[in-house]
Amino acid sequence: MLNLIGDSIRLCDGMTRRQALRIGALGMGGLSLSGLLQAEQSAGIQNSKKSVIMIYMCGAPAHQDMYDLKMEAPSEIRGEFRPISTNVRGIEICEHMPRLARIMDKCVPLRSVHGSPDGNHDSFICYTGRSFRNQPPGGWPAIGSVMSKLSGAAAAGIPPFFGLSPNAGHPPYGSPGHPGFLGVSHSAFRPSGPAREDMQLPGGVLLDRVGARKALLTGLDRFRRETDARGMMSGLDDLNRQALDILTSSRLAEALDVSKEPQAVRDRYGQGDDRNFGDGAPRNQEHFLVARRLVEAGARVVTLNFGRWDFHSDTFNGMKNTHLPQFDQGLSALIEDLHARGLDRDVAVVAWGEFGRTPKINGDAGRDHWPQVGGALLAGGGFRTGQVIGSTDRLGAEIASRPVHFGEVFATLYRWLGLDPDAAYLADLAGRPQKLVDGHSPMPELL
Repeated sequence: MLNLIGDSIRLCDGMTRRQALRIGALGMGGLSLSGLLQAEQSAGIQNSKKSVIMIYMCGAPAHQDMYDLKMEAPSEIRGEFRPISTNVRGIEICEHMPRLARIMDKCVPLRSVHGSPDGNHDSFICYTGRSFRNQPPGGWPAIGSVMSKLSGAAAAGIPPFFGLSPNAGHPPYGSPGHPGFLGVSHSAFRPSGPAREDMQLPGGVLLDRVGARKALLTGLDRFRRETDARGMMSGLDDLNRQALDILTSSRLAEALDVSKEPQAVRDRYGQGDDRNFGDGAPRNQEHFLVARRLVEAGARVVTLNFGRWDFHSDTFNGMKNTHLPQFDQGLSALIEDLHARGLDRDVAVVAWGEFGRTPKINGDAGRDHWPQVGGALLAGGGFRTGQVIGSTDRLGAEIASRPVHFGEVFATLYRWLGLDPDAAYLADLAGRPQKLVDGHSPMPELL
């Protein structure tokens, strides 16, 4: 095994991680990193700098408590939150998202998202745009896996598809994205999470502990020089060499090290909590910052899980005291940062959960699953922002105008990324051609 960070290292968020960067199995079945790179040898690497950051809101937030408040509805439906005006006339959102309200001209709330097949928790539709029913052999691939297959890496030493968050405690909340029939070669690269210790390099190479984050690059450079001097690098095949390049590249280490950012920028994003929230995911706003640094370095798709929004009880305290303020701070900082850096036309952002929540508040002051309609927020991409797409009835229970299927959002993203969702095909495990999305077209309101 090649261990790049030994027993412990203290990262920018103050947490000690023993698993941050190790060469080993990154996908299912124990496939080594060199195996994960095989498909990239033949992938057509394009010059496009466009990329997607997708925030999966584990467990699904209440649309009517965020972007679609119903103040004319009875009290058992409208809840306790109040709307506030945004910087776009006529658009109001929840009072607990004041930062997003101030930059609504850079956003697009979707108020009529649908497509969840039955209201069961599953991140699948948020990563694929498809139902988990009637899948081809191997299953549908996530958007990051599709981009890995069709576009390959955009920069040397930077994998095309990143999944930042560890697994949620509740398995249906999902991992960063399933590669489906494309195979684990196109799984998300995960710089945090379970240790990956399966890859054996010739001679049992082991880089002992790098004592602190600031010494990381120095240690990596020394390791390269020492292994080259002993002639060990010549014993690696090309794929092992690529694997080593990824996990010892200064480019990747730099991108993952948010201590390189000015303190004012880090403060604007906030830190949050790096621990899973219940059976959900972390509420760490610095994941938004890492995502920005990764797309800036050349990643094509970065996904992260944020929080645990499955509030069947005490929903208003849970949202206003834990989730909404941190989500508002982290996401608004990301959107503002992309604009400030001139990346807003090259990076698209989408934040959503797998369905909506019931119009009527239950006896435990919570909202239950409601697959009929949910909400989302889009930003960046050079999209036509400062508008709302879709609407619901006066109770927030049914779609009143412009239904938006998950698949339409994916068709829009693929078209924007340079792939024709009507003409591009991928072969499944049975050799049958499969479209990127099923029967959905890009949204004309955005492009």
